[in-house]
Amino acid sequence: MQAVFRPQRRPLSVFLALALSALAAPAAAQTAAAADVDADTPQSERPATLLDQVVVTGSRIPRASLEGPSPVTVIDAEEIDKQGYRNAFDALASLSQNTGSVQGEDFGNTFTPAANVVNLRGLGPNHTLVLINGRRQADYPLAYEGSVNVVNLANIPSALIERIEVLGGGASAVYGSDAVAGVVNFILKKKFDGTQVNVRVGGTEQGGGQNQRLQVVSGHSWDRLDAVYGVELSHRQAIWGDQRDFMDSLLDNPTGARINPTQVGFRRNAGSNNYIDPGAACAGLSGLYHGSTLRSNNPRQGWYCGSNEAPPAFWTVQTQKKNADAYGLLTWHLSDRTELFADVQLGIASIENNTRAPSWTSDNNYFFNQASGLNEIWYRRIAPEEIGSAHANNNRFLERSWAFSVGARGALGDSDWNYELAYNHGRNENRTKRRQFLAGINEFFLGPRLGTTASGIGIYNPDPARLYTALTPADYQRLTGFYEGVNAAWIQNLSFSVNGNLFDLPAGTVGFAGVIEAGTQGYSNRPDPRLGDGTFWNTSAGSRSSGDRDRYAIGAELNVPIFKTLTASAAARYDEFRFAGRKSGKATWNAGLEYRPTDTLLVRATAATSFRAPDMNYIFAAETRGYNPGMTDYWRCRTAGQAYDDCDYSGLAIDYTSTGNTNLKPENGKSYGLGVVWSPSEHFDLSVDYYSIRLEDELTNLDSSRILREEADCRLGRTIGGEPRDINSPNCREVLSRVIRNPSDAPVQPDQVRRVLVNAINAASERSDGVDLKSNVRWSAGRYGDFAARVAYTLVIKREYQQFSDDPRIDLRNTLDPQLAGDWRSKVNAGLTWSLGPWTTSVTALRYGSLPKSDGSGRYAPYTKYNGSVSYKFGDRSSLSLIVNNLRDSNPPQDRNNGGWPFYPVGNYDPYGRQFWLEYDVKFD
Repeated sequence: MQAVFRPQRRPLSVFLALALSALAAPAAAQTAAAADVDADTPQSERPATLLDQVVVTGSRIPRASLEGPSPVTVIDAEEIDKQGYRNAFDALASLSQNTGSVQGEDFGNTFTPAANVVNLRGLGPNHTLVLINGRRQADYPLAYEGSVNVVNLANIPSALIERIEVLGGGASAVYGSDAVAGVVNFILKKKFDGTQVNVRVGGTEQGGGQNQRLQVVSGHSWDRLDAVYGVELSHRQAIWGDQRDFMDSLLDNPTGARINPTQVGFRRNAGSNNYIDPGAACAGLSGLYHGSTLRSNNPRQGWYCGSNEAPPAFWTVQTQKKNADAYGLLTWHLSDRTELFADVQLGIASIENNTRAPSWTSDNNYFFNQASGLNEIWYRRIAPEEIGSAHANNNRFLERSWAFSVGARGALGDSDWNYELAYNHGRNENRTKRRQFLAGINEFFLGPRLGTTASGIGIYNPDPARLYTALTPADYQRLTGFYEGVNAAWIQNLSFSVNGNLFDLPAGTVGFAGVIEAGTQGYSNRPDPRLGDGTFWNTSAGSRSSGDRDRYAIGAELNVPIFKTLTASAAARYDEFRFAGRKSGKATWNAGLEYRPTDTLLVRATAATSFRAPDMNYIFAAETRGYNPGMTDYWRCRTAGQAYDDCDYSGLAIDYTSTGNTNLKPENGKSYGLGVVWSPSEHFDLSVDYYSIRLEDELTNLDSSRILREEADCRLGRTIGGEPRDINSPNCREVLSRVIRNPSDAPVQPDQVRRVLVNAINAASERSDGVDLKSNVRWSAGRYGDFAARVAYTLVIKREYQQFSDDPRIDLRNTLDPQLAGDWRSKVNAGLTWSLGPWTTSVTALRYGSLPKSDGSGRYAPYTKYNGSVSYKFGDRSSLSLIVNNLRDSNPPQDRNNGGWPFYPVGNYDPYGRQFWLEYDVKFD
């Protein structure tokens, strides 16, 4: 195997002199090499003077063994289909180390519904470094959760993946920023002979999600040139909430308790907050939401028009997606010791999702009704029947991405030292279109504005019949329009790396690797300028946000054989970021030991420091305004003596404001590992590794729900569990300053939350400790075939979080508070494969550990899902496979604790049910 020469990142002229001097030696050496090797000699017959060892993620020093001081999990390309996964992202998400939940496609009104991310160790997707062929990638243009930058895994063409290497633990001393919880490195194909075509079609048992995929990979090797290229085309329909019978109605509540129907239309007295009875007027809306809209009663607030089938009607639990991805690589062998390479990756995707119904609330929330003499609030939730179909309200995302890299690698002169000089550049673009009511919507429902009261409240004399009359699709088209945001993120890197042997010791050769890097990265978010010019109803001008920063780095690694049985490794690196007129530098190191008392046993240990530079969105974001749906005003609920799941102040849409901060510091991390690998034969191996990752000065955009919960604790002097809180403590003073409410003596909506301030801070600390266990067993049963079994198990031993230094540490592992603990305490990925002649059958079991119940009364039991596949090979050139995800068609664990619709822990489990694909693969010369 030839060496994989790893570049890494960043451009700038500081490297040119180094690069030219490094290339001069191999260029001169080519003349001498040509005297020994005839130019007409085929490449396959030339001496393999490039390294036979392989570079494994976690180090730039080539090694003969895949097992080193840090554990690395490898996913081969064929395993992705064999184990019943939808794509490469699905395979990564199923890793036992991926114990954290993420805002996925079913999460609702997220900032990044078109992006796929992983959350190693539960420390957040921004703490996992994602590489392709060892190179950094441009961030997703929109910030995850509106605050942190992540890399999107959705558009990596699985057809061209050779393998995926996953390092669980800190690696900043090798890779720099972000490598805190781990590194995910996608290794794409470098050589391919012939043409391979793969066709896949599939769907779901319960409806929706029909999909098709075409993959073509081709390649050829000439005398001095290798080429590999491919394309992947796919199309997938959405899955809607009302296509899943366990969540298609509020009547599906597994507790059997009644839930107030979702509001479709109402009039409310703004002073008393009680509904004004519509009487028989709801009949005008009775055909909406599959004919389920009727006069409904809230026992505390009165009568309104509501529906039990409204919540899922505008909710996609899987996005609709069309995408095309392509990749190509050319490698030109100048000689047996030097080669040039260039690759390009292109992607385009059209994604649609839906997370909330179009709705209207009266002018300035409430108005003075001249006819009734009351300050009133009017509301209408629009139904699919009124707009043609729910699809008409879809959010639309058009995404384009491109990346390329060029470089040279080979041997330095006649030495056994190797180098790589590489430049890569990438850009991701996103155009987001959303439909919104135009400015005339108030007049449509309320009629002309007649003036204002002395306090500035609008005066109208509306006809209630208009409120309770269904729209037509023509009305909806006339009353709405699309606004569009344009977003981009980019990166460019230039790196020069070397590796080789320094000198010999009695126990072996000392290996060395060094790297210098420079680069830039940036982003731009441009909201639609019409949001602030009065074109649309109830919108304000968005703030344009952009920024860029430069980075320079230098690093070195050593591998030292102390004894025949003991090897030490060490790495050190310095990174410097320059942005907003300031510099921020960070030095990191790691050290590792490998002890091999026998050929079959490895004992290993690591210690490392790591860091993460502040997210650019945290640094450069202008004032960001938005709202969080489904919020609860905990203080008012507790003051009123009402349970959260049945509170008049729950299900609120609460505004928030966030701004950037150029004075943020890097997060600092430390990680430790201790493990053992036992491989007594080629048929069995076992590894057990302990890990500990600790973060300080962690950046966090404070969570609105948590702020409101803590505000209630501070105002009332105790938590809901009875723990005391001091309203004058630094934490309480900070929390109270972040919640902006109406005055208690306001004539309308007193004490209502107007806005929550959720600015970023360097204050938090976090810790994650656990154990990873992996084992593989392979055996032959003679004429009954060959078997292979595997298991990967991760147990989280400790998960702690502290927001401020004087706060108590929160035990995230054992707490029963669902707002704090959304990650699994354990995870198992196990499988069995049976091969008999042309047949191969595989079964995979994924067991997810327990989670806190929605009311904090206990924990949901562990949940297990099974995948499977059966394939048949027609000789060496073609195969046919049936792949099934979720063999038992099991639904996610039901929430039987009044957590509300959709009655399962969103973000932890998918609600797709059984999915199946028929796949045909054929190869041509």
